[in-house]
Amino acid sequence: MTERTKKWPGVELGAADLLEGKVTQTRFRPNAKYSWAAGEAMSRFLEEMRNGRLVARTCHSCKRVLFPPRMFCEGCFRPTDTWTPIRDTGTIETFSVSYLDTDARRIQEPILVGVVSLDGASPKMGMMHYFGEMTKDEIRIGMRVKAAWKPSEERRGSVLDIRYFRPLREGEG
Repeated sequence: MTERTKKWPGVELGAADLLEGKVTQTRFRPNAKYSWAAGEAMSRFLEEMRNGRLVARTCHSCKRVLFPPRMFCEGCFRPTDTWTPIRDTGTIETFSVSYLDTDARRIQEPILVGVVSLDGASPKMGMMHYFGEMTKDEIRIGMRVKAAWKPSEERRGSVLDIRYFRPLREGEG
């Protein structure tokens, strides 16, 4: 006998005992209701995405337009002040040419992804996204791009409501 069994007499149970029905048990699936929120800034951001618009938050203290929006400025450590609409055009800051799909399988045609600084937001404020309507040989840092939105009936309040960013055409923007 071990010290443990002297102190607490009984029989140790294992998974097999449960599976073989040696132990009385009850299974119950509760009807649990729950709610999840992305927070004030992200919830508004996603709702605006569903409506085909981009919004940021402005900090009047340090004069920055923060995108994606946040309720507190990490520059001056104070609450941001106002919602600010920004444009769906911008500039490619960085990009990657990936020969792996989203499930890490090898693919023939590469996926182009990177960061876009959006017009109307402070410099270097942007989002990571896909690029389309261009090849790996055409994409470049500094290229001007525009969001290619899904049709309104397909939008769900997600960053993927923008299919990708495509090259900005003459006269757009």
